[in-house]
Order: sequence, then structure tokens, then C-alpha cells
Amino acid sequence: MTRVRPGVAGRAAVRPGLVLAGLLLLAANLRAALVGYPPLLEMVRDALGISAGAAGLVQACAVVMMGVGSFLTPRLAGRVGWERLLTWSIVVLAAGSVLRGVAALPALLAGSVLVGLGIGGAGVLVTGVVKRHLAERAGAVTGAWVVSMMAGATVTSALAVPLAVGLGGWSFSLAVWAVPALLAAGAWWPVGRRFGRSPGGRRADTALPWRDGFARLATWFMAMTSLQFYGWLTWLSPYYQHLGWPSQRAALLQALWSVAQIPVALLVPALAERRRRWVFWTSLTLGCGIVGTLGVLIVPLPPVIGPWLWVALGAVGVGGGFALGLSVIAWRSPDAARTGAVSGLALGVGYLTAGIGPLLMGLLLDLTGAYVVPLSVLVLAGACQAAATYLIGDGPRQPRS
Repeated sequence: MTRVRPGVAGRAAVRPGLVLAGLLLLAANLRAALVGYPPLLEMVRDALGISAGAAGLVQACAVVMMGVGSFLTPRLAGRVGWERLLTWSIVVLAAGSVLRGVAALPALLAGSVLVGLGIGGAGVLVTGVVKRHLAERAGAVTGAWVVSMMAGATVTSALAVPLAVGLGGWSFSLAVWAVPALLAAGAWWPVGRRFGRSPGGRRADTALPWRDGFARLATWFMAMTSLQFYGWLTWLSPYYQHLGWPSQRAALLQALWSVAQIPVALLVPALAERRRRWVFWTSLTLGCGIVGTLGVLIVPLPPVIGPWLWVALGAVGVGGGFALGLSVIAWRSPDAARTGAVSGLALGVGYLTAGIGPLLMGLLLDLTGAYVVPLSVLVLAGACQAAATYLIGDGPRQPRS
């Protein structure tokens, strides 16, 4: 693999392997602040005396701000530089984690705003950086950084409750994830400082492509994928605690949900890229996800095997959907600026839609007193994602840049 060209005249080129390593370190932090909250949700409710709707609002606030960050990032990156702005996005994420260390609802909400802005911006920036530096293997690289993201999520899910116990409170468990985020930002800084504003970029390249047919379909697809992801993320653990599971065991169930996404996110985009069969692999993973969701809804505690199979199938759906959605955007976009613009629209609308999910599910839980209606929202989202999949199809790809 050849060295990438420098982003600013006179600056030394950066090896693709260094870029990839930095992206993987950053990606490991892109879900930690989010998945660290649901296992602690019941602790937070008890400590602060808040309703399920208010508890869902905390997660919804972070996800909605991820959408805002996604919308703002493409234009800002054109001025600051994709690589450099990526560093600051992770710093903002870390600042939000620190603020959530204050055990009060206003601080928890304010910290979630910063966490969401940082994650939303970083998600868009990663897609542009991959297209710019690693376009030859965009599908495999996208899968790799999604895997790193899920690995970070898995560790966080498993450690959230033990850290709360060991450190003396749920707020300290949330704040501790600022440390790896700052370390990753420091590791990426030697790459980020070498690149400024992308050369040759036009204002139109970074405008959100609201009128583009493919961009709208990709947005629809990512919105439904994100709604399912964050619905599962926020309410899976509380759901099984409601069924009588202890918090630590429910947290391990969520950890399984995270770890089961790893092989899917790594392998499926690469297989789809090799065979050019995006619809086939997307339909396969989506079908698994719908079966898993229906299983959790209809037979939540089957004898002998328990809910583990349902949760693993649900993980296949969301893990494959997210990675395949980002991959198809990279394949069909001509350059980094256009990739960032399309992913900014898709992730922005997707996160705003997903932000409604945890809040809506919490409100439905408050209204009905049962999880049947909230979980049915995830089944409906899967059906809508299936429709978007077939409308996108296996259309032509842009040549590799």
C-alpha cells in the first residue's frame, strides 16, 4: 500500500497503517460513553428519583446531539481539516464524560450534550478520513473501525456496574471513560496536526445533499438502523432487570449484544465488497435482527438457552446494518468531501430519529407499564429498514479514488 499524499503542501506524508491504527484507537471511544449509561440506568433513577421517561431523555439527549454534530461537521471540517477536527471531537467527548461525573440531572444532561456532539462529529469525520486515506479497502476498513467501536462498547458494558461499585457511585463510572478518550486524542494528534483544510474542496462538496436520491435512501436506511441500535442499547438491560435479572447479569447480556456485533461488522462489509452483493448481506443480517427482536418480545426467557440466542441475533442485525450502511456510502461517493456530506446527512437524520427512540420507548413504558409496545417500535423500524434496503439495491459504485 502506498503512502497517502500530504494534506498541506510541505508536510510529510503519513503511512496508511498509522492512519488506520489511530482511527481504531479513536473508534474504541465512540460508544463507551453511551453504553456505560444503560447498565446504570436503574441506579441513576433510584439516586436521582427520576421517571423512566427522564432516564430515557438522558440517552435521547446524547443521541439527538450526535445528529446535530453530524449536520455541522462537513462544513466545519472543510475549514479546519478532517483530521485535525477529529482530534477536537474526541476532546469534546471527553469533556462531556467528565461533566457527567457530577451526580445531578442537569450535569448529566449537559454532559450528554457534549458527549453527543463529540461522537456525532467524529463519526462523520472517520468516514471522510477513510475515503481520503484508505479508499482502496473502504469496506474492510469501515468494518475494522466499527469492530473497534464495538469492542470498546463491550468492555464498557461489562465494567460499568463493577466500576460504579468500586469507585463509589454511578457518576464516577460514567466519568472514568474520559481517560481513554483523551489518550486516543493524544495518539491521533501527530496525524491530525499534519493536515489542514482539504485542498481543492468546493463549498458544494460539503453541503448536505438533501435532494440527492441515493443520499435520501441512505439516510432512511441509517435512521432505521440507528433507531434499532439505540433502542436496544438503552432498554435491553433495564428490560431484563424488570424481568427479575440482577443488574450485573443484565449488564453481561448487554455485553454479549455488543461483542456479537464484532465479527459481523468485521466480516460482512468485506464479503459484500468482494462479491458486490450489498442487498444479499444486508437482508441476511437484517433478517437475523428482526427474528432476535421478535424473540425477545414474544419469548423473552425460553427454557434451557435463555435469552442469549435472541440477543445475539439482534446484535447481528444492528452490527451488520450500521457497518453496511457506512460502507455503501463510501462505495458510491466520489471523494472524501462527498462521502462526509452524505454520511453527515445520513448519520445526522439517523441520530435525530434514533434520539426519539429511547425517549419514545421510555414514555410508552411509563404509559403502558409494560415493554410490549416499546419493543414493537424496534420491529417496525426493522421493516422500514428492509424497504430502504431494496430501494437502494446493488447499484453502480464510484471508482476508487
